[in-house]
Amino acid sequence: MAWMAWTWPTAIFFAVIASLLITFTVLAIKFPETPRTGILRIETTRGDRLFITLLGSAFINLAWLGLVGAHQPYALIVCLVYAAAVFRWV
Repeated sequence: MAWMAWTWPTAIFFAVIASLLITFTVLAIKFPETPRTGILRIETTRGDRLFITLLGSAFINLAWLGLVGAHQPYALIVCLVYAAAVFRWV
């Protein structure tokens, strides 16, 4: 398959996304939850907060590439702090 350049970082990225989706599916089946209202004043579930986190992390990484351009692993730290905030307060 020469049409796509699979590198280890790409494979790890997709593996992490797939494992997150599987984990959150299992959690939703085993431990159903009722939606809660956070600082956005909308009802969210774990899956909603995961989606908000992934979307926001994509924008954080794009902004990091555009503004800083290097040291991308530091953007991961920012994304982890963002994820913790989303799951805590959204």
